[in-house]
Amino acid sequence: MTFVVAAQSYDRYMGRYSTELAPKLISFAGIEPGMRALDVGCGSGALTAALGDRLGADNVAAADPSEPLLAACAERVPGVEARVASAERLPWPDESFDVVISQLVVNFMRDTEAGVKEMRRVARPDGLLASCTWDYADGMQVLRVFWDAALALDPTAPDEGRVMRYCTERELAELWTGQGLVGGETAPLEFDVTYASFADYWEPFTLGAGPGGEYCVSLAPNRREALHEACYKRLGSPDGSFALRARAFAVRGRRPA
Repeated sequence: MTFVVAAQSYDRYMGRYSTELAPKLISFAGIEPGMRALDVGCGSGALTAALGDRLGADNVAAADPSEPLLAACAERVPGVEARVASAERLPWPDESFDVVISQLVVNFMRDTEAGVKEMRRVARPDGLLASCTWDYADGMQVLRVFWDAALALDPTAPDEGRVMRYCTERELAELWTGQGLVGGETAPLEFDVTYASFADYWEPFTLGAGPGGEYCVSLAPNRREALHEACYKRLGSPDGSFALRARAFAVRGRRPA
């Protein structure tokens, strides 16, 4: 339920990262013009928009269980076929798409194996399946700074680096091959994101989107202020702009012909 929020809140929290990540995932997956693609867990539409640019919106479908985020996606990419649906119950016939792709989603599925099985079902024989998740444990600085500061104040904080599954190359490869997909190739996808100020970094956490935002807004005001100060110090008490490194792990494979 941490993503049943206004699209603007999600975009402030993670949208700048999703937009940078989407073309890198598309390139890694090997998506080419002429394909028909499904974006599973489309959110506010960063990947859907990039797919639309590559394939044309009329060759792209998108699914998400969050009605506010799906509405934002449909508005962002006019002409896309957008449906409210979970990954575990995709409302398309068997073998409907040349490529089925998800960005930052498999670790949030209620039943990940069932979700990937559905992705495989709607892919055509020899069709592409690809996905990616953040490297929460080490490579996602925006979250690592936040959770390291939170853990120093509260050892029970639900650090995504500890609780998330399918966030290493090994786990993703095993997930793909375990569902009978051919290949299971993985790679890191890396880039930098610039923040205008510490406020630009901190304020998205106060909007309640994602696990970090949900934890932040759950805190009493004095504990939230302590976390604010701890993050500021861990970032070196920045007076102006600064950049943070981001890394996701991606996996790709094919449905057997």
